[in-house]
Amino acid sequence: MRTTSTSIGLTVLRVVLGVVFIAHGLQKFGQGIPAVASGFAGMGVPFASVAAPFVAGLEVVGGAFLVLGVATRVVGVLLALDMVVAGLLVHASSGFFSQDGGFEYVLVLAAGALAVALTGPGRLSLDALVLRAARRRRGTSEPLPA
Repeated sequence: MRTTSTSIGLTVLRVVLGVVFIAHGLQKFGQGIPAVASGFAGMGVPFASVAAPFVAGLEVVGGAFLVLGVATRVVGVLLALDMVVAGLLVHASSGFFSQDGGFEYVLVLAAGALAVALTGPGRLSLDALVLRAARRRRGTSEPLPA
């Protein structure tokens, strides 16, 4: 059985990741999707005009979902894939360190998103609240995940 500190740790990870993704998505919307699509195309991202609004939307909505703890496992996988693709297409050729344009930062974000996807949101989340309510309705007393 997981402890309260584990659940708090997952919540901290989930919320911080969510805020970072929201900020990056809003930054893309602030720059303008056409400008982001042009930048993506220049970096070799395929289907840049489709990828730009998709990635910006995923980062804002997915980040908000992480903060709230909604659909956490699915969103975590999607955001991890977003970062893996960014790392491979854009950052890998620049080496490891982010100060040189490398993949260090996107690797940390991908690992964090994947960790949330694998462990779940913790007890302090809307996912857990819905699960608790469903278990109460069914009369089930199984312990909740983290």
